[in-house]
Amino acid sequence: MPELPEVETIKETLKRFCINKTIADVRVYWSNMIKRPDDAEQFKHQLIGQTIRDLDRKGKFLLFQLDDTVLVSHLRMEGKYSVHPAHEPVKKHTHVIFAFNDGEELRYNDVRKFGTMHVFDIGEAQDNKPLNQLGLDPFDAAFTAEYLYQKLKKTERAIKTVLLDQTVVAGLGNIYVDETLFKANVHPLRKASKLKKKEVTAIWEASIATLREAIDKGGTTIRSYVNSHGDMGMFQQDLFVYGRDNEPCKMCGKEIVKMKIGGRGTHVCLTCQQMK
Repeated sequence: MPELPEVETIKETLKRFCINKTIADVRVYWSNMIKRPDDAEQFKHQLIGQTIRDLDRKGKFLLFQLDDTVLVSHLRMEGKYSVHPAHEPVKKHTHVIFAFNDGEELRYNDVRKFGTMHVFDIGEAQDNKPLNQLGLDPFDAAFTAEYLYQKLKKTERAIKTVLLDQTVVAGLGNIYVDETLFKANVHPLRKASKLKKKEVTAIWEASIATLREAIDKGGTTIRSYVNSHGDMGMFQQDLFVYGRDNEPCKMCGKEIVKMKIGGRGTHVCLTCQQMK
């Protein structure tokens, strides 16, 4: 699943190809992913004639800022955007096409069809689902160590589970939570409420540093993820624990262990991340 660094990379890539492009037509081939409005024809009506003025991101959501509306898009498991000349053949699993008036098209491809799209009038997106259910983005100025500490001390859940909760932190996913907890030397099964303030500060610092490093390297390529220009992210070469089960820890040499926490595959070094 594309996580925050991958979505940030997609956002910056699409900016190079879509800013100031006007949507001349919209073709929807799988209407189930259109969540607001719940009618594909109305969805088209709200977007045709609109010009993309900017792209933003909140958590794992892309926000296309148009003249009068905002298109909120979530890629879910395997959603991808790419820009093509209109005459280029359309690939299988392409479900929505935004045709620009300059002869190019922004195409949304999604093998598993899990992606979602919502359209809001300007000023409404942040106050409605799905964005109003999100916690702070890790790069929001209000996301501080104290904010995280206050959130964590209220729950008995495992720290891994809490960090994956998008209502607490928007954008952290399985890869970067595993990497963050390793760098903070915190076992993923530790109860969030039992963590000391200095441990929470270490998690906060590690989460931001890990995400920034991943963004700088274009994200992590796990299975099928590439950015919107077809380039593969390179952060996977720097992973400490994720996907490295049965391999030696880069810090201590002990074997990385994989376990299930909250139904999610979790990678941990039992020497560097001890249960205290």
